[in-house]
Amino acid sequence: MTSNFEFWDYFVFIAYAVLILGVGLWVSRDKKGHQKNAEDYFLASKSLPWWAIGASLIAANISAEQFIGMSGSGFASGLAIASYEWMAAITLIIVGKYFLPIFIEKGLYTIPEFVEKRFSTNLKTILAVFWIALYVFVNLTTVLYLGALALETIMGIPMMYGILGLALFAAAYSLYGGLSAVAWTDVIQVIFLVFGGLITTYLALDTLSDGAGFMAGLNIVYETVPERFAMILDKSNPEFNNLPGIGVLVGGMWVANLYYWGFNQYIIQRTLAAKSLKEAQKGILFAAFLKLIIPLIVVIPGIAAYVMINDPEIMARLGDVALNNIPSLEQADKAYPWLLQFLPVGLKGVAFAALAAAIVSSLASMLNSTSTIFTMDIYKQYINKNANDKATVNMGRISASVALLIACIMAPLLGGIDQAFQFIQEYTGVVSPGILAVFLLGLFWKKTTNKAAIVGALVSIPIAMYFKVAPKGWSTSSWFVDVPFMDQMGYTALLTMIVIAAVSYLQHKGADDQKGIEITKGLFKTSPLFNIGAFSVMLILVALYSVFWN
Repeated sequence: MTSNFEFWDYFVFIAYAVLILGVGLWVSRDKKGHQKNAEDYFLASKSLPWWAIGASLIAANISAEQFIGMSGSGFASGLAIASYEWMAAITLIIVGKYFLPIFIEKGLYTIPEFVEKRFSTNLKTILAVFWIALYVFVNLTTVLYLGALALETIMGIPMMYGILGLALFAAAYSLYGGLSAVAWTDVIQVIFLVFGGLITTYLALDTLSDGAGFMAGLNIVYETVPERFAMILDKSNPEFNNLPGIGVLVGGMWVANLYYWGFNQYIIQRTLAAKSLKEAQKGILFAAFLKLIIPLIVVIPGIAAYVMINDPEIMARLGDVALNNIPSLEQADKAYPWLLQFLPVGLKGVAFAALAAAIVSSLASMLNSTSTIFTMDIYKQYINKNANDKATVNMGRISASVALLIACIMAPLLGGIDQAFQFIQEYTGVVSPGILAVFLLGLFWKKTTNKAAIVGALVSIPIAMYFKVAPKGWSTSSWFVDVPFMDQMGYTALLTMIVIAAVSYLQHKGADDQKGIEITKGLFKTSPLFNIGAFSVMLILVALYSVFWN
């Protein structure tokens, strides 16, 4: 074992890169006599089958923030961080049954477009600006930083070169081909991601058990740190503020998940590109099953790394290489890159290809969705209302390039953060509760008015910031001061809903809004396959939480 890449590692990684670029550019080509139009570029011609949708959802979701950030959180806090993944499975079922029928029936390109149809152009513009800023300054920036951190830790590539390399790789096919290139390469990316991740987990546990195998390594980890397998943390746990006990199951986690999976453009865009509603729902179900195994890939390695560095015998057995870039509770995000040092030649290339697949697929997805929102909701609305398909597609490419350039400039500034997964959740949580409140009431309460939605969206930001910055000395007994950020999201969403409901009532005295959505029983009817699959997912989740409750 060596900390450096050797010939077969480079061979595997370069083969992966050539395969992705080749498929991406092949899918991106214009068919003879046909020039890409907006539907081709932004919605993959509405031709995606269920298996491509499910694979693309996971590839877009799993990125450096999971491989690096969530492994770091596993190192620092244990299996409890897996709630983000396991609760996402049931959230996907809810989105497939209750949100998708409305979105697809309205023929949407973007989530802000729904806001325009339900409320107004002004509110659509406010939320479009919110999303663009969030994608560029939080999501794209953090994924680039974490990916470059992995390159620096594993291969010694300087941070700035790593950022530029990843950015150019993602741009090479996604800017030209649009969602088609992104979605079809995601099918390949998710194979690398899942199997490469499983190989890393297997070999990490096998190394920890001195060659006794996966189950022996897992038993050693569980017996050594059983407290790290508790899903529900108590207040004495140092990570309670990040994962506040039972509040994870009944509180702000729902805000984070419903916002992310239901109203996040770079996620939901895949389902909008489905052949049909049933195909989109089957894709959602496939993604839900994949989410159940993700903690095995991204959390268990972090816990294994924690056991390894705290066992002098294991560290002595690993040799001098174990002292390179060693993780700590203060630098937990080094856990996953540190583990990759111990993989055999060739498999190290496979594992790194899995990590690169996660990073590049997410970058490509975020770029495509940022450009979709800017082009369809800003450019065509305010800059060039009569833009033809050629101008629209070109603007999509230009706006994605600008977003990527800004993210490349911002990424090195994140060098001081730790547990980046928590960083992303916390700062997304300033915006997401208000957006979730607007969408939930807009979808399912016909009395919600445009004025109330705008007031709610704007008021939600100071409410969220109050929880974040309120002086500790103010009413320390209050539930609304110095509370975990996940609870902050829950409180912000509830208070925003109250504001929206109050303004709606005062404005229309309880009458239905003219743009209210007519909800019928038949709208949410799903196939037997979807129902059986959804029930299976819920049974598995009940079993998992029963085993790992505390």
